[in-house]
Amino acid sequence: MEGGTDAQIGVALGFGENAGRIMRLETFCDEFVAFVRVTTEAGEVGWGQCANYNADITAQVFHRQVAPWALGRDAGDIGALVRLVEEKEHKFPGSYRCRALAGLDTALWDLAGRRAGLPVVALLGGRPGPLRAYASSMRRDIAPADEAARLLRLRDGKGFDAFKWRVGAECGRDRDEWPGRTEEVIPTVSRALGCGVAKLVDANSGFSVARAIAVGRMLEDEGVEHFEEPVPYWLFDDTREVAQALTIDVAGGEQDWDLAHWERMIAMRAVDIVQPDMMYMGGLTRTLAVARLAQDAGLPCTPHSANLSLVTICTMHLLGAIPNAGKYLELSIEGDDYYPWQRDLFLEDPFAVEDGRVRIPDGPGWGVEVNPAWIERATYQESALGRTPRSAYARLYHQGETT
Repeated sequence: MEGGTDAQIGVALGFGENAGRIMRLETFCDEFVAFVRVTTEAGEVGWGQCANYNADITAQVFHRQVAPWALGRDAGDIGALVRLVEEKEHKFPGSYRCRALAGLDTALWDLAGRRAGLPVVALLGGRPGPLRAYASSMRRDIAPADEAARLLRLRDGKGFDAFKWRVGAECGRDRDEWPGRTEEVIPTVSRALGCGVAKLVDANSGFSVARAIAVGRMLEDEGVEHFEEPVPYWLFDDTREVAQALTIDVAGGEQDWDLAHWERMIAMRAVDIVQPDMMYMGGLTRTLAVARLAQDAGLPCTPHSANLSLVTICTMHLLGAIPNAGKYLELSIEGDDYYPWQRDLFLEDPFAVEDGRVRIPDGPGWGVEVNPAWIERATYQESALGRTPRSAYARLYHQGETT
């Protein structure tokens, strides 16, 4: 499933097979971010990113368990390379494999766009342009009145007409961030924002079913339209119970990477809105598979993109192309005081907001350039064809092949 349509897209645009062998895969990382650069035998390059957080660990996984399978192979058949890594590393299913695989996948999509002279959104059949965003708060350590005040400043200064704030405590087992905060923050923020805006709330797996339904009733009364991860995200039956009890949309899926889990979640209608995270999923190719499953089930896709790294750029391109795109892009409002590692990742500002909207980049590939000054400070690793020892499995697999 993951590769067929993508290969067809590639062939139609002339960057499918015969895009050139992958000769070098490099990572540039710190603890929070790992960028990947792919280089072909023709010297063409593409930039991607592994999933954020513990990115230095993910870079090790990338060079040990992803790069050896990709080196020497054609850069154009992205779906086939994604499947190959999954199958040859089948003894290591899980988050880190997908986090690392995202670096290869997104770098290859950038390479494809650069070769075609088109933004990735166009490769997918969409077009660049403005995209509605919701201002996404990541904070629970903030008093309700202060949260309301900063969201109002964004409404009045940036034109946002959609906002998300936090309730409960992350995986809190019904404990609040502090006693009574949920009961206070819901009406305080909602009433301050007033009518005519979309209101979203995230519980980050904080509640039991009974408590989630009770909080959901409060949300309904205050005009909130989106209730995210109300119960532990891995409990699909509990999530469905909450979704069936409430009239507002229940959303989830940001942590899920396993396509079998996605098939079950969607088939049982555990959620009303699917929220795959492109980097946790393993890249654009596998995220497209989730979006298609949701489309077939009549569900919207509003991906998780909770920081200002390449994950949000890639999500812009996705939302500009898929037919079941949700109503808005998640755009973090946190800056240096909360996410100092986001500073100066890219040249210029790809996240500029005007009238509550960002613009899907129109340059080739992802349409952004990684900041050379950031690259200079990063930890560097390289895997290169003919110069980097392959894993034992990769050596066996390639034995006798012409690469």
